Amino acid sequence: MTDPSSLPYRPCAGVMLLNAQGKIFVGQRIDTTLEAWQMPQGGIDDGENAEQAAIRELGEETGITPDKVELIATIDDELFYDLPEDMIGKVWKGKWRGQRQRWFLYRFLGENSDVDIKTRHQEFRTWRWADPAELPEVIVPFKKALYEEVLAGFASYLG
Repeated sequence: MTDPSSLPYRPCAGVMLLNAQGKIFVGQRIDTTLEAWQMPQGGIDDGENAEQAAIRELGEETGITPDKVELIATIDDELFYDLPEDMIGKVWKGKWRGQRQRWFLYRFLGENSDVDIKTRHQEFRTWRWADPAELPEVIVPFKKALYEEVLAGFASYLG
């Protein structure tokens, strides 16, 4: 088996989407039976910068178009998480040990009817608006520390 510490981190971008009531968009992944939720996120493609990837991923996962969001803030540093040992080699074709992510905080300017998770490559089975304080408790445990970092990075913009 490959030593996980020899594998690189997958470059990714994430979106914390804030509605007018100060709640955050979370989706429940379609590929797991866990009751785990997450914010939109995904890999940065060749030729993309992190913000372009964030907007693309937001659209791919939520159906929300760029005209329905407004950038509020970014976290300048990359944030990292490691996959649990039992997942290394099984996800992302075994190429990555975890992710290194750039995070963006956007204000949602649209209506709930602008959200359509039944996208071409559907990733979420359902979605909802969550209170920021509950995020670390509703996501998969191996991302809890990362979500706490994201919350800390955007704390001055959240309620």
